This record gives sequence, structure tokens and C-alpha cells, in this order.
Amino acid sequence: MLTDTQLKTLKPAEKIYKVTDSQGLYIAVSPAGGKSFRFDYRVDGKRETLTIGRYEDGTPSRSQNELIDLDFGRVISLADARALHDRARRMVQAGKSPSRVKAEKRIQKDQADTFGAWVNKYFEFKSDPKSGDETLADSTLELRKSIYRRILEPQLACLRLEEIRPLKLAELFRKTKDERGPGPAVHARELVLLVFRYAIGQGVDVVNPVESIQRKTIATFKARERNLTRYEIKEFFEALQETATSPTLRLAVKFVLLTGVRKSEFIGATWREVNWERSVWTIPASRMKAGREHKVYLSEQALDILTTLKACFPSAAYFHPGRYEFDESISNATLNRTIDAAVKVINEKRPPESDDFETFSVHDLRRTFSTRLNEALFPEALIEASLAHVKKDQVAAAYNHAKLPGPRKALMQGWADMIDAWCRGESAREIVALTKGKIDNAAHDDDGIDL
Repeated sequence: MLTDTQLKTLKPAEKIYKVTDSQGLYIAVSPAGGKSFRFDYRVDGKRETLTIGRYEDGTPSRSQNELIDLDFGRVISLADARALHDRARRMVQAGKSPSRVKAEKRIQKDQADTFGAWVNKYFEFKSDPKSGDETLADSTLELRKSIYRRILEPQLACLRLEEIRPLKLAELFRKTKDERGPGPAVHARELVLLVFRYAIGQGVDVVNPVESIQRKTIATFKARERNLTRYEIKEFFEALQETATSPTLRLAVKFVLLTGVRKSEFIGATWREVNWERSVWTIPASRMKAGREHKVYLSEQALDILTTLKACFPSAAYFHPGRYEFDESISNATLNRTIDAAVKVINEKRPPESDDFETFSVHDLRRTFSTRLNEALFPEALIEASLAHVKKDQVAAAYNHAKLPGPRKALMQGWADMIDAWCRGESAREIVALTKGKIDNAAHDDDGIDL
């Protein structure tokens, strides 16, 4: 049997030669001086040779735990070679080809490092509910999958991450913009950027090639503004009742429309913030975008929803806790996914020749609150106060007047009644007129109140 001393003294010759160890293991010395452990065997009557690994002087032997994960083809010691040789012999005895297994593992490793493999890992992570706030809404996920399948997969799927260069990407985005338009090109850039960031976050040592390609070199877009008409509100809430989601999430979506709050303000809402006696939900300054405490005056409909949520989640700290942990709030994407599900129901029922119902976000419910109330000619300062907005050019006296609880309560109750009327398919004109009268009366009743 070979020894380390013998291995060190082996010198190259004009032709490759081999020195045997035992049970078919030998070391081959090339004319260039390279030394490799090899094993000749037969599987299904076919002769094959496995290169177990390369020998280099001074290579330390692995521990038993390290040998478990050691693959063929690495730099190894004599002891490592014998351990891997024993593994290969057992594979041959079982009718398996060690060379074929080695090749398959190499292919799998190469494929695991490709852009296509990392895209799949990224999609799995973004669709996993356990990813929490990192989970994407279904509509966003499907859009990105479409962008990958149609634009990126043919060009990038088989490339290793380090093979993807900025110039190649810039040309791909330019071609996409010319052939498909700026929107698909911008989305393609965004997806490549995010996949690389995900891979780097998982420990891959690679430079993100998209960082040097600015989005504005492709195109820039104005933010989309979407608000629901009275007819869309009716259609949406009818479809919402048919979605395969929890009843409490349906109520949560309606509660956001009733109150006009931001998504984050609802997600982080706790029961300690609610004054049931005064029908007020006070959002602390620490959770407000402007850093100022905000009072939300609750309509009867909003109170009914909160009462139901409290009955469903009596031991939870949040208005609507997460699906798996009652001491955590719902994820950032949950309400958008609920909206997407309802929009899908609407579009599945529409005839093929009809336009699709345009999807929207939770923030668009807040925009609907503002648009519909301004359209009904309610006092702007009152609406802005209900949204926790303070315009720079707003007269201080008008804003202070709008902070009075009476007018705010009347507006919120009127808004809730308007939504109910629209959901019944009725006009809300009488409700608007009645609400304006209540606002005026409440403003006079509140005069002189020290807040």
C-alpha cells in the first residue's frame, strides 16, 4: 500500500503512469507532474474510470464529519482518497456508476448557481407565508413571473450569476424597450436587481450588475392614481364576499375604506388604542407618518367591524393578528392579496369582450375616501383632518375648526352611510345633504370646547 512518503517522491515521466494502492485504487502521475487518485471498475459490463481526487503535498486529512459532505474531484489526502474509494466501491456493488453520479452532481451544482435557479428560489421565498412582510401580493408575484418567463428566461436562465455583465443586461433592457415598450423593460431590470440582491443576501459572493444601470436610463413613470367609483365599490364588495379568504380579512378591507387610514396604521393597530365609550381610535404619534397623534372617529359600521374582530380574536393584541401567531400582526401583503382575490373574481365573471376591472392597492382605498368626499363637496379642511393631512397653505383657523370632534364624527358616519347606500345600488345624495346639515350643527355645538 502507498504511503505519504512514497507519494511525495513520485516524479513525472514521459508518459502517464500509475502506482497501485489496494482494491483497485491507484495514483496516476501525468507528464506535467499532476497526481490524481483513480479507480477502475465495471458497471453493467462497461469499464469506467473514476477520478477520485487530486493529490497535493501537505493536504490535511478530513474529519469523519467533513468526509460525509466531501465530493469526488477535490484536492484530497491519501486517507481521504481511501475513504472516498470505499464509498465508490459500495456504489459499484449496488449497481451505481460513481462517475455518472459525480457528473450529475457537477451538473446540479452548475445549475444551482445559475440565474434561473436563483429566480426560482426568489419566487419560492416571496410566495411563502412564513416570509412575513417579504411575501408579495399574488398579482405582483404573477407579474414578475410573467416578466421572467417572457423576457429574461431565454437570455439569462442558464448563465451563472458571475457571467451576467452590465453591458449584456443594458443591451437586453434596450432591446426589450424597443420591442415591448418601457414598462416591460423597467420591470425586467427590477426583477434582475431583486434576484441578485436576494442571492447576495443568502451569502453569494457576487457583484450586482444592475446597480450600475440606473432606472431612469430606461424610463420613468408617474405614480398611478386609482380610486373606486360608487359602482366599483358595489361590485368590489359583492365579489369580496365570494373570495376564498377569511371573513375577518373581508371586514378588515372594509374597515380601511370606512376609516381612510393607511395600511400600516391598521396593521399595527392594537386594542389599547380604542376608546369604546367615545367611539374613538387614537393612533399614537410613533405610528403616524407625520409624527403627530391622530384620532379616528368611528362610525357605527366601523364599530360593528371592530366588535366582530374583537369577538374573533379575544386574546390578540392587534385588531387583526397574523395567521399563525396571535402576538403578531398580519403581514404587509395580506390585505393586498385579499383585494387581488376579489378583483380576480370580478374579472372571471366578465365577458371576454369587456375590459378588466383594474386592480388596486390598500392605499387606493384611502385615495377613494378622499376623492369621493371631496367630490361630494364636503369641507376640504374636514376631509384633510380625517386623513391626518395638514396642507401648508391651509388656514390655521379652518384646520382647527375641522379638528372639532362633532363635525369629524358626522363626516365619518355620513361616509359609512354613503358606502352602504352604494352597496345597495342606491344614490347617496340624500345622505350627503343630511350629513352636511349634521356637520354644520355639530360645528356650532362644538364651539368653545377646549380640546
